[in-house]
Amino acid sequence: MKKSLIAFVLLISAFAVSCKKDAVEKAVAPTGINTIKHAKGLEIYRHDGYSIVKVTAPWPDAKESFTYVLHKQGAALPDSLKNYTAVQVPIKTIAVTSTTHIPSLEALGAEKTLVAFPNTKYVSSLKTRALIDSGKVKEIGTNESINIEMMIDIAPDAMVAHSISSDNKTFNDLMQSGIKVLYNGDWTEQTPLGKAEWIKFFGALYDKNDEAEAIFNKIEQDYDEAKKLAQNAPKRPTVLCGAMYQDHWYLPQGNSWAGYFLNDAHSQYLWADSKGTGSLNLSFETVFEKAKDADFWIGPSEYTTFAEMEKGNPHYAEFKAFKNKNVYSWSSKKGPTGGLIYYELAPNRPDLVLKDLVKIFHPELLPNHTLQFFDKLK
Repeated sequence: MKKSLIAFVLLISAFAVSCKKDAVEKAVAPTGINTIKHAKGLEIYRHDGYSIVKVTAPWPDAKESFTYVLHKQGAALPDSLKNYTAVQVPIKTIAVTSTTHIPSLEALGAEKTLVAFPNTKYVSSLKTRALIDSGKVKEIGTNESINIEMMIDIAPDAMVAHSISSDNKTFNDLMQSGIKVLYNGDWTEQTPLGKAEWIKFFGALYDKNDEAEAIFNKIEQDYDEAKKLAQNAPKRPTVLCGAMYQDHWYLPQGNSWAGYFLNDAHSQYLWADSKGTGSLNLSFETVFEKAKDADFWIGPSEYTTFAEMEKGNPHYAEFKAFKNKNVYSWSSKKGPTGGLIYYELAPNRPDLVLKDLVKIFHPELLPNHTLQFFDKLK
């Protein structure tokens, strides 16, 4: 498509989107029962022939929310919904923008509908990598600089996007060109089950609501069983996380995603009482004073061996967990092109992450479990 034609389409569409936004603000809220239990930034209301999907936290501290109407062909929609972004389901083609979206597509058997992805080298799943290597999934640039002309040519039924704010020129341009961009806020969720429940977002897109519900229910059940099992352990070992980057030691705050895992695995994360959902930024001396005798060290940045750690900072060797070889990392399990499997799959499979941690802290409770994400440093 010629660039001049694209510019014309953007201009005309910009006017249409602007008018539509004004209309959306005047529309009524969805009715019915929200089927989401754990995710804080997602609501799904199922009706006869259509679903209303509300994304209320597309990025941290978002002031905006987005409503999408996912309808079957010929479904009768209430007039109150006709100004929202509407997508006919089941969709046949999709573009996604985060590796965390890939496991949901595969779990629903929909990976072959993926036609475009930015930074394809970061995808680790063997199943989806085969599609990329065969040319069925197009590389569309980076998430910050998606090739708009290529996306218009590909024209997927929907594009699932993640952004850090509403001021994303690329996605705004794509919407103005007619691409149905749907924001996904799975990465803003703080609880393990909250992140995993976003599979229902994809279930709605493929008209596989019941399948997504069943998949999530099994994950939830397995997670809860592992959590309950861990509570039977007689001891709660103390835990240290993170490592130095330049002059700062970064480690998760108490109410973060990682903090939930460590607590549910019946361990004593030494910064569990810190308030917040992001990362702490501390000095080496502060961390050493509190954690020098910690029993375990989880997630020491990118290090995969003790030799690498000691080369990075000789003082790491002074920690008890280092001396006792109780350091575990997710950085050694990678896909064929170097992507970390933990970053891609862990948000979708918190049950496996929790079992890994229970196995590490209380090996007697899960003697037959094989670590899926973590490796003990050598």
